[in-house]
Amino acid sequence: MGKTSTAPDFTLDLHGCTLDQAHRRLDDGLIQAKAMGARLVLLITGKPRTVEAADRGEKRGAIRAKILDWLAAGPHGSDIAAVRPAQRRHGGEGALYLVLKRPR
Repeated sequence: MGKTSTAPDFTLDLHGCTLDQAHRRLDDGLIQAKAMGARLVLLITGKPRTVEAADRGEKRGAIRAKILDWLAAGPHGSDIAAVRPAQRRHGGEGALYLVLKRPR
């Protein structure tokens, strides 16, 4: 995956959701992305904040603080090959790329 050729197959925007909404949307979105055969998912989370600010459920940065735990503990963890920071044109610090494994 070259720097210039990175184009997401699927975009999942969690920015502005509550934690519960974001968690549900993450699961539903990954089900949809996998059904479509997507390999690169752009996950928009909002920018990370300090741990103190992200500690409370509704504060800014809370989704970003939880996302890796949700991915690791959720039903889609085994389908994810890599999690990478997004390029600036796709949201930079406010987004991540999820590289999905090829279906077997």
